[in-house]
Amino acid sequence: MALSKLERRIRIKHRIRKIVFGTTTKPRLSVFRSNKEIYAQLVDDTKGTTIVSVSSRDKDIESTGSKSDIAKAVGKSIAEKAIKNGVESVSFDRNGFLYHGRVKALADAAREAGLKF
Repeated sequence: MALSKLERRIRIKHRIRKIVFGTTTKPRLSVFRSNKEIYAQLVDDTKGTTIVSVSSRDKDIESTGSKSDIAKAVGKSIAEKAIKNGVESVSFDRNGFLYHGRVKALADAAREAGLKF
């Protein structure tokens, strides 16, 4: 029997999470996208805490333009906040989503703003 889209994404997510692990010095940059919004957070898996989180719903993110433009703004914002908190390199967790479109736009914008991964 064929898997649904959600079941397929969750299966890929578990496969990724076996490998990607966030520490205090190199946290995990986790990305989640819904149909309308996009969310990113830096997670320290050793402590089980979120260091920084940014979403397209935040007031300081400009919500005009295409969804990819908004994802770029979220990527730039998460990189700026991470660098302000002393984080320079992260391990990228695409959370089971394909690395293209909004996820790729967020990652590229975070790299351009100074985050290393």
